[in-house]
Amino acid sequence: MVKLALFGAGRIGKIHGRNVMLHPDAKLVALYDPYQPNADELSQALGCVQMTPQEIFADPSIDGILVCSATDTHADLIEQAVACGKHVFCEKPIDLSLPRVQQVVDKVKASKIISMLAFNRRFDPNFALLQQRIAAGDVGEVEMVSVISKDPSPPPVDYIKVSGGLFRDMTIHDFDMARFLLGEEVVEVSAQASCLVDGAIGEAGDVDTALVMLRTKSGKLAQISNSRRASFGYDQRIEVHGSLGMLTATNVNEHTLTSYTQDGVNSAKPLHFFLERYEHAYQSEMGGFISAIKGVDVVLPNMEDGLQSLRLAEAALLSVAQKRTVLLSEID
Repeated sequence: MVKLALFGAGRIGKIHGRNVMLHPDAKLVALYDPYQPNADELSQALGCVQMTPQEIFADPSIDGILVCSATDTHADLIEQAVACGKHVFCEKPIDLSLPRVQQVVDKVKASKIISMLAFNRRFDPNFALLQQRIAAGDVGEVEMVSVISKDPSPPPVDYIKVSGGLFRDMTIHDFDMARFLLGEEVVEVSAQASCLVDGAIGEAGDVDTALVMLRTKSGKLAQISNSRRASFGYDQRIEVHGSLGMLTATNVNEHTLTSYTQDGVNSAKPLHFFLERYEHAYQSEMGGFISAIKGVDVVLPNMEDGLQSLRLAEAALLSVAQKRTVLLSEID
């Protein structure tokens, strides 16, 4: 039985904590959250004890930790896990500072722990199948990848101010997906961005609408379309074009019923929120982490993947600021 401890009892901590408890080979034995009402509610719901960080790291029976706390705590918690040999599952990002992320990645690489960064979209059944079909050669050589990712509505401005901005917070998932599907590292980034949805986001120093173009050394291209507003629901689509054909993964709708009448053809809207849309992905990614701890040979997005996606985010920010294409080699 894999024993895990959870840091952070907020929205995403609740998702991961419950998925651990649903897994037959794992148990959530402890959690910590400095906000006592959240800690009390979740520990009671999941039937686990509350422990201090010091107690969690000192407990030899705890195999690994789930880092679902505030972003500015992630790097320190990962390093403490490395120091005591506990495996780490961490929500993105590792940190908003690229040098700090590099420090963490170097320490993880020098250790023997299993580390996983929670790029959950790799575990979405449709996107995972898409990547498997690419790997099987169904479309030949990949030439173009298109990722469309739009939120149904923007988050609160208070969240925007601490999130690191659209590229580090939202697009970072799409950067990882582009790398996952291209099969090559990106060498050039060109981005354009605007504030079209909510003026308060612009006043906070961020953008809410963006287009990003990525290019690999061999010339493969990826384009990412982002918006903080999609009036019809959570818009998550991918298209991959290759030398032998094309693959697409479309939205997951509220239901599959379609009506055909003289007034037209109508079907359901996409699922409205990311927690619903990626419910199965969250379960599968946690299953992957637990399997890896048990010794199963599985491929997980790791801290290096987090570093590379953050480099792409920094390149996109620089591209927007300087209105030019940025070489990834400029981002250290």
